[in-house]
Amino acid sequence: MILSQFEEHSVFSQLDTFGHQKLVYCSDPGTGLKAIIAIHDTTLGPALGGTRMWAYKTESEALHDVLRLSRSMTYKAAITGLNLGGGKGVIIGDSRLHKSEALMRRYGRFIENLNGSFITAEEVGTNPRDMEYIRMETKYVTGVPESIGGSGDPSPVTARGVFMGIKACLKECFGNDSLAGKAVAVQGIGQVGENLVSLLRNENAKVYISDINEERLGQIAQKYGAIAVANNNLFDLDIDIYSPCALGATVNTETINRLKCSIIAGSANNQLADEVVHGNMLLEKGIMYAPDYLINAGGLINCYSEIAGFNKKKTFQMAENIYEATRRVLQKSKQENIPANEAANKIAEKRIEDIRKIKASY
Repeated sequence: MILSQFEEHSVFSQLDTFGHQKLVYCSDPGTGLKAIIAIHDTTLGPALGGTRMWAYKTESEALHDVLRLSRSMTYKAAITGLNLGGGKGVIIGDSRLHKSEALMRRYGRFIENLNGSFITAEEVGTNPRDMEYIRMETKYVTGVPESIGGSGDPSPVTARGVFMGIKACLKECFGNDSLAGKAVAVQGIGQVGENLVSLLRNENAKVYISDINEERLGQIAQKYGAIAVANNNLFDLDIDIYSPCALGATVNTETINRLKCSIIAGSANNQLADEVVHGNMLLEKGIMYAPDYLINAGGLINCYSEIAGFNKKKTFQMAENIYEATRRVLQKSKQENIPANEAANKIAEKRIEDIRKIKASY
């Protein structure tokens, strides 16, 4: 593919903005594969990140998504104390229509050619079966089914981390972390969202749920005794906690002005539509925000455990460490009067710089 001068400048300027080490375009007309792999930083270890398959409207949109998501993975690994770098893959296409064994295996060949600098896992639009196909072509993949030696579904671990993040926010906001009687709105009840609803209801929280799948919404509401609401009405509820667990950018100028909550803490990636603008808006409005890349790190922890050979008990223990990590971020935010996402970035960046100095010494 030949890029125009404008497009080429646009790609490299975005790389400079996000600080990436490597960007790989993967194209294979035979299988219909069009993908981008972004490696952000490998100071702490090989770049690990899921592969998302999405029907992006433009290639530029896919590029922006993979750059932003891969950078988040660097910070996620750093702040949770894992020896991993950050990367991400996106496959352009509708996962319901365009996915095939051949496409996923061809993608696996591209990963293999990166010689271990990038390790992938499932993400939106991909699943453990897809990881099996990728595993046929490369060992640099995690999140494969337990039946073939993998760690299996990461959703319970991710939900546990989000749950611990919510409790950490409650502790900093109210002085105790009890969820009894607290009202929580969970937006998006996929596998992570459902596991989170279960944990919240087990502690007697009042839980509102919304999802674009109305049939599933009704099923989950009945199963856990939650209250189903329409997406449009979610931001007008009188609640304690808003927990976005679907796609990102739901925390924006419009929703912040409508929200009636004390805390935002959920599993969705890139919740702030604009990190600077909306991070500062939350600070000014007095809404406590648990940075998404920190409290949704359970999935990454699950993958790291698979690589390191840890058992499930150890994996869940590591996810519970998100409680204290979240408290440190919130305390730094309060002490320095800066948005929580900025406080989290500073903590992550310091660890990366500290380890970079160690590595430079030998």
